[in-house]
Amino acid sequence: MAKYAVMIHGDFDEFNDYLARAIAGSSLSASKEDSHEFICPNMRCKVQVFERYSAFGSNRVSMNVTVVGIGNELQIAGITAGGSQGVLFKFNTVGEENFLYKLKNAVEDYKKLYEKNY
Repeated sequence: MAKYAVMIHGDFDEFNDYLARAIAGSSLSASKEDSHEFICPNMRCKVQVFERYSAFGSNRVSMNVTVVGIGNELQIAGITAGGSQGVLFKFNTVGEENFLYKLKNAVEDYKKLYEKNY
């Protein structure tokens, strides 16, 4: 399991749409499996689940991305799972780390676009 958490500024809907396109388009086997959104008076939260095949581990890796938005402040947490091998101990987590790297790249690219436009 690998984890990434960050706070950025941006538009909640725009970021989540951008993220879904960026992650699903990051490899031939990547797909958005499902999502759910919670809306409260001053806050929004969206959970998206992505999956892809990891050739390195010969298995599928999933990534859960949660985005909480209050105004233009976005808190993002991504957690990958399922890409390791071993019965008692986890090893070969390269697939999980590589999938999480796609999220990090998408967030950094969005930050640059948002800062340039606003």
